[in-house]
Amino acid sequence: MNDREMRPPLSPDLWRLVGLDIDGTLMHWGGEISPAVVDAVERARMCRNHVVLATGRNVLGMLPVAQQLGIRRGFAVCSNGAVTVRLNPGSPGGYDIVEKVTFNPRAALELVREELPDAFYAVEDLGVGFLVNREFPDGELIGRQRVVSDFDELCHDEATRVVIRAPGVDVSHFDGLVHRIGLSDVTYAVGWSAWLDLTPPGVSKASALEALRRQLGVYPDHTVAAGDGNNDIDMLQWAGTSAAMGTAPEHVKEAADEVVGSVEEDGILTVLDRLIDPDRLAVL
Repeated sequence: MNDREMRPPLSPDLWRLVGLDIDGTLMHWGGEISPAVVDAVERARMCRNHVVLATGRNVLGMLPVAQQLGIRRGFAVCSNGAVTVRLNPGSPGGYDIVEKVTFNPRAALELVREELPDAFYAVEDLGVGFLVNREFPDGELIGRQRVVSDFDELCHDEATRVVIRAPGVDVSHFDGLVHRIGLSDVTYAVGWSAWLDLTPPGVSKASALEALRRQLGVYPDHTVAAGDGNNDIDMLQWAGTSAAMGTAPEHVKEAADEVVGSVEEDGILTVLDRLIDPDRLAVL
């Protein structure tokens, strides 16, 4: 943990913005969210909390989670901050795009391809799925995968997110690789395995949440975040109060104010319970 002092409980009379990672934070690795967490999210939302799912998943991967949590309206940050949506049951697909940030992936793709010619490459096709050089294993990408015949097609248009998967490559080697080749024109995050997410430069969950904070008029100190991965570090540092999950790598824990239990232990309840005001619930 860093040396920021823990802040006192926030006033129930003011709105808060709560950014929550999904996988490894709210959702167990088997794909389940416990009933206790679902209930706590609902009660937190009833107590002047803008609960925002902040995820590396694309919009299509986020929507079933929002549905499972009972979130039909509100905001969500997807694709590691490149896409922000407003959930809206009346809109086609159940959402409206609020913000979309893109970049040209050609330079980054060509650099990585020189080092990893046999890797899997995917470019997000917003609201549809991904363009891929070959199909990813089942369950790794959400949405339709369209295999392109020419690698150049992956670099043709502006993109919100690029995914690179290199089976058999050690994570530490993968992390060293991206430093060595100098991916200066993108924001990147290395996953638990040899998995690399690329987003537009300067874009992260934190940048998207900050834009929402300003739009919603929430005070900086009234921001909360919880996560467990490399792509959560900026968000944890951004938040007025932040928590890392017990299974997070050490450098992720150091970015947060506190460390809570693992996702298997529903450690996120420690965070959510503080956001619930029993007196307010009693009058609703």
